[in-house]
Parts: sequence; C-alpha cells; structure tokens
Amino acid sequence: MSDDRSDSTDRVRQLNDAFRRTFVGGVVVVTAGVRALPHERRSALLAKIRAFDAFTEDNDPHGEHDFGVVEDGDVRCLWKIDLYDREMELMSPDPSDPAVTTRLLTIMLADEY
Repeated sequence: MSDDRSDSTDRVRQLNDAFRRTFVGGVVVVTAGVRALPHERRSALLAKIRAFDAFTEDNDPHGEHDFGVVEDGDVRCLWKIDLYDREMELMSPDPSDPAVTTRLLTIMLADEY
C-alpha cells in the first residue's frame, strides 16, 4: 500500500526536476545581478542549475528538489522553486497537480539574498 503523502512528494519532485532541467512548465525569474553577468558566466550558471543533482537531507529536507546552490568560479548562485496557484496569488492547493500549480523558479546571486 502506498503512502499518499509520499506519492505526492514524489510527484512534486518529478515536476520540479522537469521544470528546472528544461525551464519549461513555469515562470523563470532571473535577478538583476545574474542578468548583469557576462553571457558566458550566466550561461554556465544556468547549465549548472539545469544539471544540479546534489540533493541531500540538509539542502532538501522535504524531498521536493526545490532549492540549490551552484558556483562558477567566484560566483555563487542560489535557485529556488516556489509553488503558487494558477493566478500566482496564493500557494498552490496541490503542488503535485500541474493543472492548479504555477512553478516559479527564482535565480539569484548569493549576495543578492
């Protein structure tokens, strides 16, 4: 017998991973600091975010793959996925259901936090 909460977390993780890897299926926001980086540096950071898989109990306690940190040389970048309702006014009523969820990926320099 499966645990509904576990199934829901698995589905949220799958949806978050698919969105982060492709930047398709939600909204991606890049801060001014990231935008101001040279194109090559920005591209390298975005590629590292897409490829990120260093999830641990410390950085992913809920198992949803919704946060990470990547570095390129001396630039440290944070990314976070938040799960809103379709109107992006409240949190999603069911993050495992794409029909009622808008994923928002925010990418920022660590020193912008």
